[in-house]
Amino acid sequence: MGVYDAPQWLLSAFVRSARGAGATAPEDRLREVGSDLVERWTGPGRTYHNLRHLTDVLARVDELAEETHEPDLVRLAAWYHGAVFDAAQVAAYANRGGEDEAASARLAREQLTDLGVPAERVDRVHQMVIALVRHAADPSDFDCAVLCDADLAMLAAEPQRYKAYLHDVREEYADIPVQDYLRARERIVRKLLKRPSLFVSPLGAAWEEPARQNLGAELHKIEKVLAELDAAGGSAGEATPPTEPSDPADAPGSPRSAHPAERHPVRPGA
Repeated sequence: MGVYDAPQWLLSAFVRSARGAGATAPEDRLREVGSDLVERWTGPGRTYHNLRHLTDVLARVDELAEETHEPDLVRLAAWYHGAVFDAAQVAAYANRGGEDEAASARLAREQLTDLGVPAERVDRVHQMVIALVRHAADPSDFDCAVLCDADLAMLAAEPQRYKAYLHDVREEYADIPVQDYLRARERIVRKLLKRPSLFVSPLGAAWEEPARQNLGAELHKIEKVLAELDAAGGSAGEATPPTEPSDPADAPGSPRSAHPAERHPVRPGA
């Protein structure tokens, strides 16, 4: 199934979360919607924002679950946060990356309402998905903070994992000229590093230092490659963008922060 086969437990996990949120639809209907989401996450062009990313985010949510008030709603928001995706347009890369939170949030409202989830809980999931547009969670909103941290966790990944993340994100936006891609990425990384903190939840705070090390190393590498391209007269077509930080130290499960879109640090495909 696409670049990453769905684990056998995945559909059952969606059903449990939907039931936990109050869904009243029959099991077959719950599985039907879950299957639709799995298919969406395995769509064409998803080399990073695919099922592996979804399962990583779900795993991080579970890791931080003790800090949440309504963990099943956070899990459902994770399922929907990148359900609508299109990396084909250069504009998408430059402005927000391929993930379309607004459309994904609308999809969540439509499908969860159809499954019988109470309106106030549907609204809550919708709100959390929309919050990922800028990854700026209110520290007092524990559920939203956990979702944002889980989505950015790839930034704190161990070196080889971070290297693979950067490679996969670049593949998702392969149609964008290397210099344009690197300059957009540079802006995103700088914005992330200027934040007082990348992670908001108490447990997520442990990812702060490795994520900053990864981002700092990546920025150093990007600056080096861009300088070489400028010196060579901008022959971007012959250059290969960096796929690993010179001094690896990425953020754990916080790939989003490395998003190639300015509004979305990485998803973690930034």
